[in-house]
Amino acid sequence: MEFTFEEIEGIQDPLDRTKAAHERLGQFQEAVTELTRLRREGVEQLQAAGWKPTEIAVHLGVTRQRVEQIGKNGPTPARAFLGRGNQVIIAVGEKTEAPKEGGRPGGPAVATEDLVAYETLSHLARDLKMDVQFEGISPPGLFDTNRENLIVACGPRLSPVVAQLLAGDPCLGFSKDDQGWYLVDRDLDEEYRSPSDRGVPADYAYLGRLPRLDGKGSFLYMGGIHSAGAA
Repeated sequence: MEFTFEEIEGIQDPLDRTKAAHERLGQFQEAVTELTRLRREGVEQLQAAGWKPTEIAVHLGVTRQRVEQIGKNGPTPARAFLGRGNQVIIAVGEKTEAPKEGGRPGGPAVATEDLVAYETLSHLARDLKMDVQFEGISPPGLFDTNRENLIVACGPRLSPVVAQLLAGDPCLGFSKDDQGWYLVDRDLDEEYRSPSDRGVPADYAYLGRLPRLDGKGSFLYMGGIHSAGAA
């Protein structure tokens, strides 16, 4: 729930007032971070188009030195690739391990290659000053798509949610036959089989944005034909 400054100031209970102020402050800090990124991106684009710092300074009502600071400080435009805000959620698909000794059932486990993908994304996010939250997508592969800054690394064979959303992509998607899984370029009617199926240490992967189930945006998705693809 959002409050105006006057509404927060008028809350009588000190704990409720503190909680409301803390929540609103977090929203403002997030907005400041994203506006700072957009401003820096705009300055970089103007400079790339041939604008001089003095010309930009006139329109912003600041000094040339301040424009040069804006072009160097604050979040980089690349931050928008992962999302808005200060935290990113990286959800990774989990498989069920084989039964253990004594007949004990195996628990959920993440493939080593998917952990490599997670670590790579984590380093990128932290370099861009974003906190990272890990989340496992346990069998049967159901998860909440309706969240901001969500990144999913999970193949369609592990998640019916992913399979359903990928089926709506008119351009690219996964398919399966008696030879196994592969990627299909539906525009060009071309198939991409994983080189690893032929003993070559390489793979193909899908990288794009899939629509959230609530229709309010999208999330970043990556999935290889095999686990190595995401990495």
